[in-house]
Amino acid sequence: MKNKKIIIGLPLAALLGLALFAFASNRSVPLRVKAAFVKKFPHVKKVKWDKESDAEWEAEFKMDGMEYSANFLEDGTWKETEHEIKIKDIPDTVKATLNSEFAGYEIEEAEISETVDGLTYEFEIEKGEEELEVAIDAQGKVTYKIAMEEDQEKE
Repeated sequence: MKNKKIIIGLPLAALLGLALFAFASNRSVPLRVKAAFVKKFPHVKKVKWDKESDAEWEAEFKMDGMEYSANFLEDGTWKETEHEIKIKDIPDTVKATLNSEFAGYEIEEAEISETVDGLTYEFEIEKGEEELEVAIDAQGKVTYKIAMEEDQEKE
């Protein structure tokens, strides 16, 4: 009978350990970062935090039925907010650039990125075996284009 208790206890202990780790990870988010998030997104209640780099935190959350991510520096400075968009919501100027400079490519993913510099539309596009990550500003100018390798693809 003792063996059964140990077997049942191990998964429970693992589950509790994961829960404590998640709680501890959320608690380690600097107060300045949390305060900046609440100021920028006052109505969002449920947030998942990840350490993006030594100096940057990423918040993942839902707002208006859409999934968002927002990045903040350790001092609370907001860097960027991103969310996916539907193809029908891409502005005509951006669509024109996609059609002229990337003819024949299929849009795999479309996002809008907001920074202090304004809005940028980011795309993962594909033509045959070639995959690109492309960013186009609101005026239709390509701001970057990167060929993606299989291990670089977003999950």
